[in-house]
Amino acid sequence: MKRVLFAFVFLAQSLRAQEYKDFGKDRLNNSPRHAEWVDIKSGDRTIKAFVVYPERKDKAPVVIVTQEIFGLTDWLRSLCDELAENGVIAIAPDFLNGQKFEDADGAVKAVSALNAEQINSVLDATSDYALTKIPSANGTLAICGFCRGGSWAFDYATTNPKLKAVYSFYGTALDDPAKIAKVPCPVYGFYGENDARVNATVPKAEELMKAAARKYEPVIYNGAGHGFMRSGEPNNPAMREADKKARDEAWARWKTLLKQL
Repeated sequence: MKRVLFAFVFLAQSLRAQEYKDFGKDRLNNSPRHAEWVDIKSGDRTIKAFVVYPERKDKAPVVIVTQEIFGLTDWLRSLCDELAENGVIAIAPDFLNGQKFEDADGAVKAVSALNAEQINSVLDATSDYALTKIPSANGTLAICGFCRGGSWAFDYATTNPKLKAVYSFYGTALDDPAKIAKVPCPVYGFYGENDARVNATVPKAEELMKAAARKYEPVIYNGAGHGFMRSGEPNNPAMREADKKARDEAWARWKTLLKQL
């Protein structure tokens, strides 16, 4: 029995390590778009942020990209490039100050240790930078987030009245009426069908957002699991077909929404 249990634990750890394995550098290395690291003052410290610019002749909206629980990975940076390909400036702050991790557990622990004050401080600094320090920005600001970052993005809307849209990918939804009353913009949710932990928070948010006369449009993608934007990525060595289908559908929807900024 012990051998069976050990084998199961070993397999679970191996699968998780495979899921965490980073990817995305090929897209970044082959992109025609300009990308750079910038320094942003946040209180007494300086944080790094990754910025990708679209190829367009006019000024562009800015989308803050809020990391998943694994941190500011190569995959997340490649998604910034994909956003820029669709006409917006994407900026992803590094909440973990350049820390790198060999496994998922280390990243998860570090991200989980961040408190609301730290998170909002980084997002405030990034918002200010996006609106005042990027000459090619047109003054329109939105935010997206994935996993833990999807929750942060929804919550951050309650503190930043300048936001024009929130795109929350499989992050838990708000359940505080006082906070929801402060949401200044539409919130678009992207959820996987096989993600009951997160999806259980959606109906309450729908109820509260409707009561507060706020726009909330959650879509649940059939057959998809948590993290389908990463696990459905074609370049992911552990790509899952059902998640790829959901990712394609989510991107089609997102592209339409981005054009409305």
